Amino acid sequence: MRKLVNLSFIYMAVGVASGLFYREFTKMNDFPEGGWTQLSVVHTHLLVLGFMVLLTVLLLEKAFSISAHAKLYAWFMWTYNIGVVLTAAMLTVHGSLTVLGKESSAMIAGIAGLGHIALTVGMVLLFVMLRRSVPAAKASKAVGA
Repeated sequence: MRKLVNLSFIYMAVGVASGLFYREFTKMNDFPEGGWTQLSVVHTHLLVLGFMVLLTVLLLEKAFSISAHAKLYAWFMWTYNIGVVLTAAMLTVHGSLTVLGKESSAMIAGIAGLGHIALTVGMVLLFVMLRRSVPAAKASKAVGA
């Protein structure tokens, strides 16, 4: 559980720093204030997908011991975190290129797609662990029937 707390904290710190980077980088490069760049969503992606999701996983671990499914849990942690990092990195690269007025490449989009695929696989693994960990509800018997 300590690893989840530490990872969540790291994502929170990097998420806040990415918001600062967005603000300062766009200002430094005279990027139009209403202009859109993917840098503007790195902050929220890291805070929600990293910080908040991992805190939620911490609560699920506490309530249902999902890490008891050791192999699935390890696959989830690696796959999901690789997905978050790849996605945030490609958003940063693409957004920085936009601010600098340069063209992005298909390679950047492809790597971002791999990041999203890894996120999806990680979320599916999380739900597989949850389904195995959460006890099934017992059928209630009708009173007086």
